[in-house]
Parts: sequence; C-alpha cells; structure tokens
Amino acid sequence: MANGSPKHHHQLEAKRKRLTWIVGVSGLCVLFYVLGAWQHSSPLSNLTQSITKADCDVSNHAAVSYNPPSSSSSLALDFDSHHQSQINNTASVNEIPPCDMSFSEYTPCQDTQRGRKFDRSMLKYRERHCPAKDELLLCLIPAPPNYKTPFKWPQSRDYAWYDNIPHKELSIEKAVQNWIQVEGDRFRFPGGGTMFPRGADAYIDDINELIPLTDGSIRTAIDTGCGVASLGAYLLKRDIISMSFAPRDTHEAQVWFALERGVPAMIGIMASQRLPYPARAFDMAHCSRCLIPWHKYDGMYLIEVDRVLRPGGYWILSGPPIHWKKHWRGWERTQEDLKQEQDAIEAVAKRLCWKKVVEKNDLSVWQKPLNHIDCIASRKTYKTPHICKSDNPDAGWYKEMEVCITPLPEVSSSDEVAGGAVDKWPARAFATPPRIRSGSIPGMTADKFKEDIVLWKDRLTHYKHIISPLIKGRYRNILDMNAQLGGFAAALAKYPVWVMNVVPANSNPDTLGVIYERGFIGTYQDWCEAVSTYPRTYDLIHASGVFSIYQDRCDITHILLEMDRILRPEGTVIFRDTVEVLVKIQTITNGMRWKSQIMDHESGPFNPEKILVAVKTYWTGETKQKQ
Repeated sequence: MANGSPKHHHQLEAKRKRLTWIVGVSGLCVLFYVLGAWQHSSPLSNLTQSITKADCDVSNHAAVSYNPPSSSSSLALDFDSHHQSQINNTASVNEIPPCDMSFSEYTPCQDTQRGRKFDRSMLKYRERHCPAKDELLLCLIPAPPNYKTPFKWPQSRDYAWYDNIPHKELSIEKAVQNWIQVEGDRFRFPGGGTMFPRGADAYIDDINELIPLTDGSIRTAIDTGCGVASLGAYLLKRDIISMSFAPRDTHEAQVWFALERGVPAMIGIMASQRLPYPARAFDMAHCSRCLIPWHKYDGMYLIEVDRVLRPGGYWILSGPPIHWKKHWRGWERTQEDLKQEQDAIEAVAKRLCWKKVVEKNDLSVWQKPLNHIDCIASRKTYKTPHICKSDNPDAGWYKEMEVCITPLPEVSSSDEVAGGAVDKWPARAFATPPRIRSGSIPGMTADKFKEDIVLWKDRLTHYKHIISPLIKGRYRNILDMNAQLGGFAAALAKYPVWVMNVVPANSNPDTLGVIYERGFIGTYQDWCEAVSTYPRTYDLIHASGVFSIYQDRCDITHILLEMDRILRPEGTVIFRDTVEVLVKIQTITNGMRWKSQIMDHESGPFNPEKILVAVKTYWTGETKQKQ
C-alpha cells in the first residue's frame, strides 16, 4: 500500500505544481518577448512597406486622400522608459495644408515674379533672390495630378513622364536640335544638343580625341548653360560626374528635365556673383553655345572658371565664335564680329596663363597651368588681371566676382601641381585628399580621414538593413545636407546613385574642397534659405546634425517644408541627431503627411545620437476646375 500513501500523493502534487509554474512562467516570458519584438519591429516593417511601395508599377498611381495618423498609430514610438523627452500626442499636431496648385513648380529663390524687381544688368535679376520671412509659405507644395514615380536609372536617362513636368515648350523650340521629344505619355531624350547634332555620345568621343576622358584623370566637370544636361548624362558612362547648371526659365524647365532624368544639375547663372563651389574643384569646364559673354566685363566669367578649375584642368568651348568661318551665316552675325569675339577670348585666356591645347572643327580646348610660377612672372608683361590679394579662394556663397586671378597655393618647382595632385579615379575616392595631406583642414589628419571611411562603411551597412530600397535602384538623386568629408557619397560610390554633397555656408572647417578632391560634386548652401532646384527632384535626403546647427538660427519648420518641396513623393529622409531634436522634427513632420520612426544609433541604444527615418507619402494636388 506504499504507493497509495498520502505522503507520496503530496510529493506528486508538489511536482505537478512546480512543473506547471515553470511552464507558465516560461510561457509568459516567451509571450512578452514576442510582444516586445513585435512592438519594436512593427513600425519598421510598416515604414519599409511604405518605402518599397514605390517599387510597384508607376503607371498605376492615382491621387490619394490623406488621413492624419491617430495617437494610437504604430508609428508613434514610446521613448518614455528610456528618455526624458516626451513625444507629442499626434492628435494635437498642427496639420500643414497643401499650397494652391499654382505653386506646384515653385522655386522660392528663383521666383520669376520676384526676379523682375532686380537689376537687369549682367542678368542680376536671374540670380538668387530669396523671399523675406514674411513671404515664406507655410504650406506643402503639391505634385501635379497623375504624378508618377520616375523611371529607374539607366532608363530615366532617355525617358521621363509627361505628367511629372507638363511642359512641351522645349520639344517645340528645340525640335531641330533633338533635345527632347514628346512620345505619348512620356518625353524621350535623344541626346541631341545645339552643337552636337550627332548626339552627346558622339560629341564626347570627339572631345576624347583631344584630351583624355577615359583614363581616370578627369572625374569632375562643370557644364555651364547645360540645357537638359545630355552632356552630363553621357559623361557618366565615362565615370565623369558633371555639375550642370542653367538659369531658371531661359527655356522652360531645362534643369528640371535634367534632374528628372537622374542627372546632376541645379539652377544657376554666371552673372555678378561667384558660383557656389570652392576653388580648384573641377577637372574640366565646358560650354556648348551657352550664351555666356566670355570676353566681356574684362573677362570676369573666364576668371571665375579659372577659380573653380583644378590646376592642369581643361576648358572646352564649342559654338560661337569657334569655327566662325563655317557657321557665321547660320549664327546671323558678321565675320568681323565673330573674329573680334574669338580674339578677345584668346587674349583673356592668355592673360590667365592658359595654354591653347587645340582647335579642331567645332571644338576649342584650353588648359590651366599646374601652378602660378610662370604666371606671376608674366605679370610684368600682362598688368591685368592682377593676382587677387587677401582673398578666400573657396568663398562661393553670395560672394561678388572680382576681376583678378585667384592665387594658387605656392609650389617649389615649375612642374609641381599647386595644392597637390589627386589620384586617378576610382582610387581618388578613398585616397587621402591633398587638402588633408597638407594640413589645411584644421583638426583633420590622414588617420582621421581613414577612420571616417570605415565609419561610413559601417553606417551604410546599417542603412541597408533599415532601408532596403537604398541599394535596389529605388533611389537615384541623393542630397546630403551636411556632407562633411563626403563619406556618405564615397560609401555609395559603387551603386547607381549620385550625391549632391552640401556643405553649410560658413562652415568651419570648410570641407567642400575635400569632397571635390575625392571626385564628388557638391555646393554651398544656407539651410535657412531654399535650394536652387525645382520641386520633387531628390529621392533621398540625408540630414546628419543639420538641425542642431540651425535650430537657433531659423524656424526648423521652414527647413522641413523646403525638404518636402524638393523631395519626391514616397521619397525618404534619414535624420541623425539627438533624440530631443528628432522629437521636435517628428512632431512637425507628423503634420506634413510623412510617416516616420525613431531608431537607435548603429552602435546601439546607449549612443545619444539617434536616427529618424521618414517617408513622404504619395499625394497630389487637384486639377483646377474651370469656371
């Protein structure tokens, strides 16, 4: 009867209770772990879905209504247990309304109505003239009805949707020059140009016969008066990245078409102010019938090209007055007038100490000297232009042009490259730039530069985990609002993207020259003002530490509205900043039709810097009803 003893029953019962308790506790642990993992990952998966949605068939997009997120939205992360900052209840967020459809193509600092108030001499009225504080819009720039996600690169080089930029003017005005054609619901870009009737590809081959375009020695180029940037589009095949620019509305939407094609471009003009680039930035400068009066104003515009051209860099000119003996009748100018213009250009180039390399058919090529040893000696012969004194050669933000030669760094021999030689592309992207080797960037050494390369490699790995479309062709045009040494662009170098690297104006140190020495392009920008670009021209914006810099200088709401203006529907923004700043940003973007999530730094939750990933939702303006 021992097996039926009360003592044995009590032992069995105790074992059952203990086993039940262990199973129950284990089950609760698993349940809470799953719930916690779900709560942490759910917003990211929702956000990723909204990002990858852009990979669907772009022809099926239609205007969608927008419902502001409720306070129970899964996108509102709870930071209360980790941080002192409180995330505002989204129900109390001020929703920012859409602007009228008349603002769909608004470019604040190149507004044609405002420009008419300014001096027309030297085309000053076409320079940047930004709105005053009381003129700033507090609304969202609408996309046109039936807006579609642009074609992916490289198809976008040749095609764009008509609904995205509904302008046929160029296809009519430049019909015989093959700039752009309308084919049904899309534009086609045949690659033609005023001075390259056989197409940009053949034109570039002609240049390649005169100077080396394919050995990696030429990487950065500037194309003045670029049209729809077909030259820049086809230079990319040769691993040459071109900064293409043209004024607003010379021909309707030409720079806009360039950006829609996935080609680097910005609104700009050579008028009275320096270009927003540092000295010694470009390996090559190009003008194909760009209508810039190079010989006027004491050669001021060629002097500005000299400033931004690297030692040993090339300037290429085609169109009037080159080859005037053949073309003068078609240009409707006299032979005497054209000869006089070419003689004047040749004279300015000689005074700049440039060497005439070759003139063949419609192309003429000059080369800037490697240094100024002989040029300084030649001042005894050429009194003007003189060498500038007490000048910051890199100053390119609202800086008046001067009729003096920007001095090159001193050298010890006549065959030495002033400022230091750069490596050939692609080694150039990761080689220590000359400005860092020489110690001209305070606090930056070769070792710190190498650390920066590793840092951005790690960051890109992290970005690829949280934003899968980053390397899948979803993005083409990328803007880095605070590019520092260009590390983000360098980490992306092997992907089919290009990056507009922005160095905030008056940054100390100024690193834009380093970025160009690495073989990338960029510009200066004050983020209290608008960018020189059209609406909806960037797929991805990277903003590292920008709002910590600017939150005490201007209203961050207007910076975010400017980001919304230049960001394409379903485009993405990556913010890096302190959680306090990111919470402010998220509070505003919740009212801007953006979806967002705050995430931990790639190094883990204990880093005070956090990451906010935001996606601009797809919505469009409405077609105006006829009265």
